[in-house]
Order: sequence, then C-alpha cells, then structure tokens
Amino acid sequence: MTEIHTGGCQCGAIRYRIEGPLGGAGFCHCRMCQKAFGSFGAPLVSVPPERFTWTRGEPATFRSSPVVARGFCRDCGTPLFMLEDDYGPIEIAIGSLDDPNAAAPDHVAGVESKLTWADALPGLPAKRTEDDRTPQDLTKLRSLQHPDHETAEWPVKR
Repeated sequence: MTEIHTGGCQCGAIRYRIEGPLGGAGFCHCRMCQKAFGSFGAPLVSVPPERFTWTRGEPATFRSSPVVARGFCRDCGTPLFMLEDDYGPIEIAIGSLDDPNAAAPDHVAGVESKLTWADALPGLPAKRTEDDRTPQDLTKLRSLQHPDHETAEWPVKR
C-alpha cells in the first residue's frame, strides 16, 4: 500500500497530495525564509515533484531570488512551498501538511541568518491556550480553518 500525505492552506482553497514517503526535512533560518514565513525560519520537507499533485486550487508564486519560486495561497496567505530551479525536489511547508508530525526536521540550514534568540525557545515557559482563557473566551476562538483531512467541498455548505 502506498504511503499518502495530504495538506493545504489554512482556508482550504489550496489542497495537495503526496504519494509515497516524504524526503528529508529541515528548518531553514535564511533571511528569505524568515520573510516568506513571517517567522524566525521555515520548516520544509523535500518531495519529488513526480509524487506531488495539487488537488484543489493553484497557488500563487513569488520569485524570492532569481532561482527560487515560493508558493502561497492568494486567499489566506499560507506559505506552501519553495521550489528552486533545476534543483529537483519541491520543498513543502511542514505546517501545511495535515499531519505535520510526519516530517520531523533532521537538519538546520541558513544558520548565518539565525536570530540570536532562536535557541532559547525550547527553554521558555510554556502554557496551553486554555491556561489563561475562560470557557467563554475559548468558544470565540473556534477555528474557521480547513480541517486536517480531505473534504469534498470547502467551505462546508450549511
């Protein structure tokens, strides 16, 4: 039986399917990845393009360098991929996978741009969302994003 991975953007306008195992996963600290993800870096997993299919919608792209295209949802802005010309694999944003735990990073790249405070993150105090919210507040935070599985239609017609 073939291993299947699915994913997409936050609003559900873009969905994809990967047939077969995921490749190497890493976390890139380069400045372009920081900007593209609006974060301190980008968690990415490699996938051979022949095993990757867009199943709903088409992403918008932006050339972040002469040889790199970055894909994102034009509706909700979710970063989806990085594709380097003539490199081979498509680099999928791990957070866009329906099961992001399937792609644990095994390397770090772009460390010349790593933010000075990035290594301190694991040692910071941690809390759950409900730790400082009332049950009434939590109902207001109900997610409107696409669920972490395939849907025939989205948004669901009510």
